[in-house]
Amino acid sequence: MDVLLVVSFGGPEGPDDVVPFLANVTRGRGIPRERLVEVGAHYAQFGGVSPINEINRTMVARIRAELAERGEQVPVLLGNRNWDPYLAQALREARELGATRIFVFLTSAYSSYSGCRQYRENLFDAMAEVSAEDPGWLPEVHRLRTYFNHPGFIESVAEATRTSLDGLPAGSRLVFTTHSIPSADARRCDYEEQHRDAATSIAGTLGRADEWDLVFQSRSGAPHVPWLEPDIGDHLAVLAAQGVAGAAMVPVGFVSDHMEVVWDLDTVATAQAREAGIAVARAATAGTDARFIAMVADLLDEARAAADGQPREPAPTYGALGPRVVPCVAGCCPNPRGPRPALCGSD
Repeated sequence: MDVLLVVSFGGPEGPDDVVPFLANVTRGRGIPRERLVEVGAHYAQFGGVSPINEINRTMVARIRAELAERGEQVPVLLGNRNWDPYLAQALREARELGATRIFVFLTSAYSSYSGCRQYRENLFDAMAEVSAEDPGWLPEVHRLRTYFNHPGFIESVAEATRTSLDGLPAGSRLVFTTHSIPSADARRCDYEEQHRDAATSIAGTLGRADEWDLVFQSRSGAPHVPWLEPDIGDHLAVLAAQGVAGAAMVPVGFVSDHMEVVWDLDTVATAQAREAGIAVARAATAGTDARFIAMVADLLDEARAAADGQPREPAPTYGALGPRVVPCVAGCCPNPRGPRPALCGSD
């Protein structure tokens, strides 16, 4: 039996969850509880609830409906890295269903350590935990390919961007934003290149090929460690100083809303824009758009065909980079702290 496992980051569901959730996210980094409490204060603005959970539940329900409409009897499960339902819980559910093949869809569209390999490492650990309980259960595990330039993603984000521009002044700039990562990590993968590829396609779709920028947000870690720049708040101030009247903030690096979107963009960056004197609007994320949901089903069909030994031509893509197909190449997106076993790849 085949099962589709949607793998996501997870988020707190109430005030009592916030610090334990952040402890899961930062485990092994030696971050004191006091700092977690300080960061957790952002969640208090939203009742301690991250929007990612409800969006993911809606996404899963819509994927189930899409597959059912296509006549495909494939259970769809949700498993998170950092909060309930955890990956091991989802794998246990797959085992109870009698899964012999698990197809993994990551709610992360780009290649990077934190956006791909770390999920695969966590899957390895979860599978080891569940397999220890039942050594006879050894399903195949396949990852659906990277989709940053798939039409279902590009067209979803383009439509959301078009909508966000409706209320902005003429001549407003497209500001594509994504999570910053350490510059050293960026040199070991094509994270930035993939974002520029996607942004080029989206801007071109909207007839604004020369009217966009790629910026970064949500950096963390030691101040002396270089991360990708410019920061969105700094960039909005520069645009305002140049006389740009408005900017559409397009969270192209995020599949669905979570704290880095509703706090860092809707709250902090919007306040920075107001102070700088530039109008902003934030485009919606793609996660529950019908085109995005259809994309997941298409990628599943593609992966199942490949696993059956009957590979088909990958779905069309935008941009220059082309489709990225499982398995990952050896050594891609390496763990900066050293090699660790990971599922769904060649190493």
